Amino acid sequence: MPDWQTLIRDVRDFPRPGVTFKDITPLLADADGYAAAIDAMAAPWRGVALDAVLGIEARGFILGAALARALGTGFVPIRKPGKLPGRTHAQAYALEYGSDRLEIHADDLPPGARVLIVDDVLATGGTLRAALALARRQGALVVGAAVLLEIAALGGRADWDDAVALEVTVGY
Repeated sequence: MPDWQTLIRDVRDFPRPGVTFKDITPLLADADGYAAAIDAMAAPWRGVALDAVLGIEARGFILGAALARALGTGFVPIRKPGKLPGRTHAQAYALEYGSDRLEIHADDLPPGARVLIVDDVLATGGTLRAALALARRQGALVVGAAVLLEIAALGGRADWDDAVALEVTVGY
């Protein structure tokens, strides 16, 4: 196990009883650990033609923006409702402890844009599937998705579109 992986800690019963939250803030606070994690996430995508990295709010922003920089491409935020000032497309989704909705500016991606979706954790997969639907609604070609870690017991990978590459840096 690379040293940076030891910086991810479990927080039990957060955000509600029965949920074990994977806290990446100690990793983000460690300059070497953060850099190593971004390098590990970027490795499968180096040399892949991309027009943008789509980062899912909130921790997907932290990883996605750094990943976009590492890959030499732009960054497009996918946000929770009411946070973007322009016309948006929206997609509802379910997660292990509730439901929510994601939005993207309707004009952030030209048709045919090659994009990579980034989030911190693959749990039930609802957020990634919602982001995939939003990108496709805009005519983007989703070449893949990258997550820092996967909680395999929650089965999020099961409903992922097999036509789209999914790279997980750390599995639990």
